[in-house]
Amino acid sequence: MPANHPPANGLFTTFCLGSYLLSLSYGATFLLAMMLRAQGASEADAGSVISVAMLSTFVAVIFSGHFTDLIGAPKAVAAGAVLLAAACLGFAFAPGFGSAMVLCGLVLGFGWGVFYTLGPIIVAMLIEPARRVKYFALLSGSMMTGIGTGPLLGRAAEALGYPVQAAFVAAALASLLGGVLFLLMGPRMQRAKTAAVAVCKITPAAARAVLCSRAAFAILMVGLGGAIFGGLSSFQTSFASARHLDYSLFFLGFMSAAISCRLLVAGFIVKRDPYRMACLLTALMVLSVLMFQYGVDGTVSYLLAAVVLGVGYGLTYSVINGLAANEAPPGLTAQSLLLFSLAYFVGVFGFPLLAGKVIVEAGMPALLQWLLVIAVVNWSITAGRLLWRRLQVVATA
Repeated sequence: MPANHPPANGLFTTFCLGSYLLSLSYGATFLLAMMLRAQGASEADAGSVISVAMLSTFVAVIFSGHFTDLIGAPKAVAAGAVLLAAACLGFAFAPGFGSAMVLCGLVLGFGWGVFYTLGPIIVAMLIEPARRVKYFALLSGSMMTGIGTGPLLGRAAEALGYPVQAAFVAAALASLLGGVLFLLMGPRMQRAKTAAVAVCKITPAAARAVLCSRAAFAILMVGLGGAIFGGLSSFQTSFASARHLDYSLFFLGFMSAAISCRLLVAGFIVKRDPYRMACLLTALMVLSVLMFQYGVDGTVSYLLAAVVLGVGYGLTYSVINGLAANEAPPGLTAQSLLLFSLAYFVGVFGFPLLAGKVIVEAGMPALLQWLLVIAVVNWSITAGRLLWRRLQVVATA
């Protein structure tokens, strides 16, 4: 394959399509709170279902490398697609909150963890290092589009007179189709491969070394950012219902802003001073939470708050992802990125457990106060790092 051309015959386009289809299943989980509430359960129950996925995701991320060594990355992703489809069908047909619903959350974590880990590894196999940043952004944009489309399936189902469970069935079918695409792409990926990429395996010693390095700040920040994203997205149907708004506006605004920024602006942002950019972008996340808490009083303000969150969160992720790689100890970049992914899953899957309980016991305003504290802590890390760097410059001058 020529070095200055993307994978031949639309292979990467098909890869992005498959990634989009698989991501619909995770996006559909943002409808769980609304569906369970209609069945007599609560936001706390929805948080429990989502959070159990954190446990299985940990296992999937850590052992996906061993699984891939056995059957290859495309087949491993296809297996993950089957698990995602099974989880969505379980959500659709479970009689209500109970052990079956929790089991579906566990299955979801296995499927999503495998795909989320192996997607970038496949990109690294197909694309030479000099051009990977662009293609990582395309993969990220495809996944974010699928995540944002998932909840919109629920809105479409309601508009057509179907129950919200129909959205989970549609997401399951999309996951199966995505799995088929990855199976079909397998032989072509093998021929188009530009490098042999070893799947990262982590040890306690490597984890300790990474967490004692400057990369630990980025790892902590992605967990905090994931908590903000997971808290707002998982219970957005409850937020919108309380204010008589259409929850689809949040996902449209967030998705459009996050995708546009990651595809069009991220390349410029990552070339700037990462400490300054992280400080600016996390400040936007603080502003967004403040808008949700005090400024949303209609459709326009609701959409604007979602857009601000999409810009801040979408670009912050790209910046701190680079910091996690660049500030890792020598030879431990892959392990740092693995811990970065694990921290993200702790936030995005783990925090909804607390968020659901807060909503039930104290209401949505209390959750927004919690999220504001998290957002301010996240921003404070970036401001503190900027200040520390300046003090070091003054001390050495």
